[in-house]
Amino acid sequence: MSSTVLLTGVTGYIGAQLVEPLLKRGYTVRALTRSAGKLADAPWADRVEVVEGDATKDADLDRALDGVDVAYYLLHSMDGEGDFRARDRRLAQQFTDAAARAGVGRIVYLGGLHPRDEELSEHLASRKEVGEVFLAGPVPAACLQAAVILGDGSASFDMLRYLTERLPAMVAPRWLRNRIQPIAVDDAVFYLVGAAELPPEVDRTFDIGGPEVLTYADMMQRFAKVTGRRPRIVVTLPVLTPGLASHWVGFVTPVSAGVAKPLVGSLIHEVVRSETDLDGYTGLPEGGLTGFDDAVRAAMRHAEPSPGPGGVAVGGVVLGAAAAAGAVAGVLDAVRSRRKS
Repeated sequence: MSSTVLLTGVTGYIGAQLVEPLLKRGYTVRALTRSAGKLADAPWADRVEVVEGDATKDADLDRALDGVDVAYYLLHSMDGEGDFRARDRRLAQQFTDAAARAGVGRIVYLGGLHPRDEELSEHLASRKEVGEVFLAGPVPAACLQAAVILGDGSASFDMLRYLTERLPAMVAPRWLRNRIQPIAVDDAVFYLVGAAELPPEVDRTFDIGGPEVLTYADMMQRFAKVTGRRPRIVVTLPVLTPGLASHWVGFVTPVSAGVAKPLVGSLIHEVVRSETDLDGYTGLPEGGLTGFDDAVRAAMRHAEPSPGPGGVAVGGVVLGAAAAAGAVAGVLDAVRSRRKS
């Protein structure tokens, strides 16, 4: 008899990516969704059990978790409506209580890679707190922590893509020079699927990441090169706050403001894998971890073309390409003047 896994967040990017690999691994896959109709056109729709319900309601959670061996928690409240940290904590506590009632053997959670001993952004603090809720509960948990996930449909990748495609020049916060360890979506899925088979005594966080550590500015330049674009002009300044930066991200990209603001806020941190312990349990993907350039190529293979003209973003204003050189030159002059004074 195969094991049953529950997927929450199956209409989201990562949840949808997990279905086929779990089915191929021999699991019975059950999906909890508020609207079964949203899954009707999925290529795997007729091969999964669908439970229509709301993860904020105990009765729905009890139905969804009944007979489940491994539960994937891929929910968040990052929508710009109220205190998402408090809502995420409540939802995670409700989920772990329901999993304990149902006798679930393991919870697998995907959170955010973050530095230790630093005051975290709202986004990363929330991700960390949700993991702590699961680790404090009675059900063994594997809390995987990732930085930027490279895949078409990942909000963090979409933000990187559209900023690079639409802005040949930009004036950006200096923390775009912070180090980040991105991971290809296929590698993240590999680790997530492998986490379902961890020994029952394993109850901890794991860092996951790709083989390269880059700055956000490096990722933009590498994205531009891989996709056949000219090198981008990136001038960093100390005066652009995460709030201001999120406004121009929302203006230039299709990422919603409710998602863009916490994502941008998290760029103030360096997010680099500090351990590789999960590799000892799961091994590495066949052929090894995917490099940044190959991950971008894979992500862009079926991506829709990016509409809209290019320009330069300065303090939240996007200028046309004709004004780009002058705007950047003016900023550089201002920087030089500040250094001399």
